[in-house]
Amino acid sequence: MSPLLEVKNLVTRFYTEEGAVHAVNGISYTLDKGESMAIVGESGSGKSVGVLSIMGLIPTPPGKIEGGVVLYNGQDLLDLSAREMADVRGKEIAMVFQDPMTSLNPVLTIRIQLTEALERHLSMSTEAASDRAVELLNLVGIPNAKDRINDYPHQFSGGQRQRIGIAMALLCNPGLLIADEPTTALDVTIQAQIMELVGDLQRQLGMAIIWITHDLGVVAGLVEKVAVMYGGFIVEMGSVKDVYKRTSHPYTLGLLESIPVIEGSDQQLIPIPGLPADLLKEPHHCPFAPRCRFVIDRCWEENPPLQIVTPTHQSACWRWQDIQALHSPDAAAALEVTTKTQQLAEDMAAAPPDILLEVRNLKKHFPILEGLLRRQTGAVRAVDGVSFEVRRGETLGLVGESGCGKSTTGQTILQLLKPTAGEVILDGQDLTKLDKEALRQARRHMQMIFQDPYASLNPRITVGEIVGEALDIHNIGSKASRQNRVIELLQLVGLNPYFVNRYPHEFSGGQRQRIGIARALATNPAFIVADEPISALDVSIQAQVINLMQELKEKLGLTYLFIAHDLSMVRYISDRVAVMYLGQMVELSDRNRLFDHPLHPYTQALLSAIPVPDPDREATRTRIVLKGDVPNPANPPSGCRFHTRCGFATEICQRKEPEFRNLGTAAVPHHVACHHADQFL
Repeated sequence: MSPLLEVKNLVTRFYTEEGAVHAVNGISYTLDKGESMAIVGESGSGKSVGVLSIMGLIPTPPGKIEGGVVLYNGQDLLDLSAREMADVRGKEIAMVFQDPMTSLNPVLTIRIQLTEALERHLSMSTEAASDRAVELLNLVGIPNAKDRINDYPHQFSGGQRQRIGIAMALLCNPGLLIADEPTTALDVTIQAQIMELVGDLQRQLGMAIIWITHDLGVVAGLVEKVAVMYGGFIVEMGSVKDVYKRTSHPYTLGLLESIPVIEGSDQQLIPIPGLPADLLKEPHHCPFAPRCRFVIDRCWEENPPLQIVTPTHQSACWRWQDIQALHSPDAAAALEVTTKTQQLAEDMAAAPPDILLEVRNLKKHFPILEGLLRRQTGAVRAVDGVSFEVRRGETLGLVGESGCGKSTTGQTILQLLKPTAGEVILDGQDLTKLDKEALRQARRHMQMIFQDPYASLNPRITVGEIVGEALDIHNIGSKASRQNRVIELLQLVGLNPYFVNRYPHEFSGGQRQRIGIARALATNPAFIVADEPISALDVSIQAQVINLMQELKEKLGLTYLFIAHDLSMVRYISDRVAVMYLGQMVELSDRNRLFDHPLHPYTQALLSAIPVPDPDREATRTRIVLKGDVPNPANPPSGCRFHTRCGFATEICQRKEPEFRNLGTAAVPHHVACHHADQFL
């Protein structure tokens, strides 16, 4: 049987003022009807450009498909006119994009956006198209679809918007669905919902699927085969078990080693050194050679073709036999939790705790103002009575879904937002009671690393000015000593001091985050809030930044509040972990105890939703998929706020708020807010 899709030697270039960008360099693969495949690689590897070329969505100019054949059901898509290709898109091949908000028109209702494709491709009447649209919204799990179809995109949550994007892609029953990083911007729980939904829809509708992702952990249990791209080339391709269990290319090995194992390990992550390939340079050798720890002379002389490892497995590496024999990812995945962290937790508990930060009953409510006179009619309870301590020299991980109040908690602790109530005591000083000048002085001892490394840097000033700005504001040292301090900080975070006169746009995402870390360290702070500092980065760059933060913590004695939704990374970097839900803390304990024996149903759901980079375990493990979204914090449910999504909820959960109690030991406390937590001990 001939394949549904056959791509042969596809070549795509972008012609810019700086020269030709070699985005896709002769890639080839096939996909059968109903088959699922993942294309994996860092940003700039060519994976999205490759599928956009198939869809006829490359902007011309500057883009140009310079060679190759793309056969869909035996028809070469590259030979079609623009009008003919427009008929194929949506009807035969559909695409789900990464950001559901930018892929939906904000000024049109969902009804108009869904019915448009049906009226164009299937010549349906307006009434029939509306009925079909409601049917698809029900299929992808949008509640009250018949009523909500006349709403606008901004009236839906992020997960619901992604579901609408999937419904839009499925309107005409396409034979091939391309999902381009559809879960990257979503929480781990919503990610699990979307992945389960797409998998169910594939089985029901018999579609073939191409997943595009930078995270090998996400697709381990979703696909049948994997293609790994680097520098515009496919460097390894095979069945999912071949690629994960018998890795034969050093780049694939590097991607797997960059992912922390959820079981926990004190072994340092192994990042891929250097930066992704410069696509402006036409490759005449192995594109991965500058970053490869297995490189030999031949790698610099000749670009290896895809070589047959087994009938279902290919690798573009001269040393694939050595890599397969000596470096198996099984060993890394099977690492057991060492006793080092457990002993550290016991030692910390035995010694009198040295508390650096104490948060007592912290609240931050945002008023809801309505009417011409802007009268307050309610409040969004973003943080609603949070209490915890952070010990000097530790990292406290703070996790939860978007909208649970994590970032607001961090900003309120640093007094970037004025708290509605509560106390924030840093090193014996209550920050909530300080006047403006005293607070300015206190800011020397607390800093923040922001989520977006580009938006948080001023694009109009140089890196030297960005890093040295705090020194100027606090009048620390002389002009010469400040300049020396800036150079010292750049070297400390692994950047060349010659970069001091460059601007933020001249750096990669990982380098910009290093600049943000250098800026945070300028005043020698004792406490740093790291607000999702790696969520915008590729997994290999994430490993570099996390290792850097760990090294700086040990070298400078830093204390972190590490806010994130990536729980596997939180386990790796944190000493203790706190879980938030809808403005309140629901669980807090030592990281190993919390991950190994979670006592709150919400924590259990978060942990079960974490993707594992092992196809065998993904196929057999049970996921707890939460239904629905986080309730409105302006009108939280009565009693336990999680009871509307909890599988263990009873009558008491609806009427009585649970106490935040210790079910652990005096040495290793384990606090949880759940009426039924005792049954999980």
